[in-house]
Amino acid sequence: MAEVNTGGGHDKGKKKTKQKKVDLRVDFTPMVDMNMLLITFFMFCTSLSKPQTMEINMPSRDKVVDGEETVLKESEAVTIIMGGDDKVFYYFGMIDEKGEAYSDPTFLKETNYSPDGLRAMLLGRNKAADESIRELKKEKLATQMADSTFNSKRTEIWKKPGTPKVMIKAMDEANYKNLIDVLDEMQICNVGVYAIVDVQEGDKFLVNKYLGLITDEDLKSK
Repeated sequence: MAEVNTGGGHDKGKKKTKQKKVDLRVDFTPMVDMNMLLITFFMFCTSLSKPQTMEINMPSRDKVVDGEETVLKESEAVTIIMGGDDKVFYYFGMIDEKGEAYSDPTFLKETNYSPDGLRAMLLGRNKAADESIRELKKEKLATQMADSTFNSKRTEIWKKPGTPKVMIKAMDEANYKNLIDVLDEMQICNVGVYAIVDVQEGDKFLVNKYLGLITDEDLKSK
């Protein structure tokens, strides 16, 4: 509460003295109590945002038993290779361990992290599934669809034949920002099946040959 202290009055019969300055003291203790009550009220009445997590399949060090490995169709396989200096490459299909079976110079393609680069490529390969999932999201908002039902229907879309299966590989020169950018594109393009896997010697061979670090003369000398 506020208090006003004048510091005393004037005695009768004496000359008037100069008016003293008023001492003002404000007690903010009730304000602190009120702020604590407001904070407590908003904490109980406000819904906290739920943390969003991303499921990532990491390469396993365990030895895979014959018959338990995941069969990947070559027509659905897409490999993204992150290199140094913010370079990113991709190819469709699969290669052997050394990569020497693919002498076609157009097999490995270079792109960038812009919407017209990596995102355009992924949307082109995942067009049908992306459109279906976007329609499913609209249906969820309109009908208040349960999360379990939505996730089940989305998984069915991802399992349809022809949906891409993306393998993300990082060379030693890549950085974490590149990885985050690629993972963001997976979410934006509604790619359902993707995994971070180890880069193979064949991938390094293709990239080095594309960059001119390996020439035909070097191959002949081996």
